Amino acid sequence: MTSLYALKPRFQAMLRPLVGRLASLGLTANAVTLAAMLVSIVIGLSLYFAPDKRLFFLLLPGWMLLRMTMNAIDGMLAREFGQKSTLGAYLNELSDVISDAALYLPFVHIAPFGWGSVAMIVFLSALSEMAGVLGQAVGAERRYDGPMGKSDRALVFGALGVWVGASAELPAWLFWLMPAMAAAITANIWNRIRSGLKQTCQR
Repeated sequence: MTSLYALKPRFQAMLRPLVGRLASLGLTANAVTLAAMLVSIVIGLSLYFAPDKRLFFLLLPGWMLLRMTMNAIDGMLAREFGQKSTLGAYLNELSDVISDAALYLPFVHIAPFGWGSVAMIVFLSALSEMAGVLGQAVGAERRYDGPMGKSDRALVFGALGVWVGASAELPAWLFWLMPAMAAAITANIWNRIRSGLKQTCQR
């Protein structure tokens, strides 16, 4: 299944000159990873504890794009500039799950969503990333199969941030967005497990 993740090689090619300059300045992949997680937590907590300040939700689309950029940069620093490490592997996976949870949770205060629907997305998103990284544990590649992978979810929540920040309220019919996302993420989990199993059988 397709995902915005398929655009990653082109995105990385655009960033490569910048990454080279950052590496020459001594910036480390782990520093970028931690910075992206900390900013995500700060933004998430700010939105969670001030849901009435709807204009603040307009921060989300810009930060989602910048966070994806930082995620690409830390990966390129690790792979292309000899910064791979066991600690970096842990930070990379765990920080993504923590950041996603922090940025999604503020929507529990936004009607027509609530704790049940948003918590379901947080849980399934974490399960999706676990299914992806387990590919490596069974001898396959790290799986990024879609639909509704990390980049796709960032697009959806970034768009919701614009909608919440620009309007007084969301329409009631949008309640179905979270269940639809949950179904797509469930399919993504299945695809990642299936692809991992298929790859290991071919080896």
